[in-house]
Formats: sequence, structure tokens, C-alpha cells
Amino acid sequence: MNNTPKQFAQIALVTLLLLGCALVLRGFVAAILFAAVICITTWPVYARLLERLNQRHALASSLMTLALTIVFVAPLTLLTLSLAEGVSLAVAMTKPLFEQGLPAHPPEILRAIPFIGSHADDYWVRIASSREEISRLLRQAFDPARGLLFQTGGLIGNALIQLGLVVFIAFFFYRDGEGIAAMLRIGARRLGGDLGEHLLTASRSTVMGVMVGIVGTAAGQALVALIGFLIAGVPGALLLAAGTFFLSMVPIGPPLLWGGAAWWLYDQGETGWAIFMVLWGTLVISSIDNFLKPFLISKTASLPLLLIALGVFGGALSFGLIGVFLGPTLLALGLMLVQHWTGADTPETTPR
Repeated sequence: MNNTPKQFAQIALVTLLLLGCALVLRGFVAAILFAAVICITTWPVYARLLERLNQRHALASSLMTLALTIVFVAPLTLLTLSLAEGVSLAVAMTKPLFEQGLPAHPPEILRAIPFIGSHADDYWVRIASSREEISRLLRQAFDPARGLLFQTGGLIGNALIQLGLVVFIAFFFYRDGEGIAAMLRIGARRLGGDLGEHLLTASRSTVMGVMVGIVGTAAGQALVALIGFLIAGVPGALLLAAGTFFLSMVPIGPPLLWGGAAWWLYDQGETGWAIFMVLWGTLVISSIDNFLKPFLISKTASLPLLLIALGVFGGALSFGLIGVFLGPTLLALGLMLVQHWTGADTPETTPR
């Protein structure tokens, strides 16, 4: 009884300390978790590099950080510069429409569209003869386009800042990773015994599975993008496919590339191939992410496909990009807790 006030004081002090730490780090939670995911999945590479460098942790961590910068930050920086250049080009191409108006007659391909070609032709002639109608339509299209460009630029800029922070944090995770892993194992053992260690192993397995799913999906999108670029005759197909691979982790990444290719084809007068590129990008390149990623994750992490699909999409909606990893991991841990509580057999969750 005499120790009760002291225990309450200790609990209150620890609670306040944890709350203060949470408030300080709340703006960096996503970057810390993403850095942890990257370090977990690339740790075998780091371990081999560390062995070759005679256990020089600082040098090995620096080289891994440099590699992450090249793989993640550099492509996104190039994407930002390309987006700025594309906006300038779009402004230069639309400026004559405000000054000179539309041509008096539409392109021949518009008239050849079945059922609606004649109506589209009449509508084109009507608005081409009215400068006020053209200005009204352009203003209606300009405001949403401007808002979309601002949002896209903001997302890319924020992603660039976050990735820079992720790379910075990853350096310290690599350097001190062995000590952090040891503390996690001790903490899991003290809190949950064998179950705690099993949950920690399951978390690592699920994170590895999600990363395999993301990389595999990126490779699949890059492959089908390469096929589409080659069929449509887009120059630099290999380079664009490589860009698709790296930008597939960004929701707006692949559409920027195949959309730009479609615009280039249209600007070259290849309207039919431009339409093909838009359809191929929408129905094949972008849609492959919806089923290939959950399938690969479920095969690697040995979790039910339904849980993986719900975890990937629900996690992304709730937590953003890091939710792609966090969602399946939380559901996997929840499933293990339910199975442990009900006495059901726990499925294999360790990597094959």
C-alpha cells in the first residue's frame, strides 16, 4: 500500500514521456516506418556488403544510403523536372488556341468515328466559329487542369521530401540495426514470450512479402509497358519501361509516362496509336497492379489472399503509401492473435 503512490507516479511519468515522444515524432512516423521497411528488406544486401568491408558499419551504411538515393530520390527528381517541362510545353501548345481559336474544320479521324462522328463534326464547326464559346470551354477545362497540376506537383514535391528523409533515417537504421533488432527481440520476449517473438517474426515475413509483391508488380508493369511502347513505336521504349518500374510505387507514376507517350504520338499525327496507348495504359499497365500485387504478396507471405487485398487497399486508404506495408502486417498479426486465442493452428508465417 505504501508503494501505491510511487507506482502511480512512475506510471504517470512514463505515460507523459511516451506521449511527449509521440508528439515529437508524429510528423516523421511515415518516414520512420518506410525506412524500417526498406532496411528490413535490403538487410541481406547490407550484411554481405558489411562482410566485404571488414565490418566497417559507417562505410557500409553510407554506400547503402547512396544506393537508395540513386534508386529512389534521383528518378523522382527527374520526374519533377520533366513535369515542370511538360507543363511549360502544354502552356505553349494551348496558347495559340486562346489567340487564334480552333481550325475551321476538325481532323478527319473525328468525322470517321461511327455514330457520333457527324455530331462531333457539327459541334466542332459551331464552336470554331464562336470565339466566346472557345474561351468558355477552355476556361472550363483550364481550372480543373490547373488544380490537378498543383495537386500533382504538391504530391511529387512532398514525396521527394519524404524520400530524402527516409534515406537519411535509413543510414542510422543500417548502422545501428543489429542493436535495434536485439532490443526488439528482448522487448517482444518480455511482453509476449514465445508469442511475442512469433509475432515479430511474422511482421518481418509480411513486410518482406509486401516488398516482393511491390517489386514483382513493378516488374510486371514495366514489362507490359515495354510491350505497349514497342507496339506503338514510341522511341526510348527501354528507358520508359525502366521509368515505369521505378515510378510504379507512386500512384500517379505510370500514367505520367504512358500518358506522355500517348501525347507524343498524337502530336506526331499518330492519333490511332495515341488512342491505343491510352487504352493499353489504362486497361493493362495501370490495372495489373490491382490483382498482381495481392497475388504475389499472398504467395510470399503465406497469408489468405482476402486479408492481403484488404490490407493493401485499406492500409493505403488509411495511412497513405506506408499503409501498403502496414495494412497487411497489422491484419496478419491480428489473425495470429485470434488463432492463438481460439487455439487454432497457426499457419506458416516464416519465409520459405
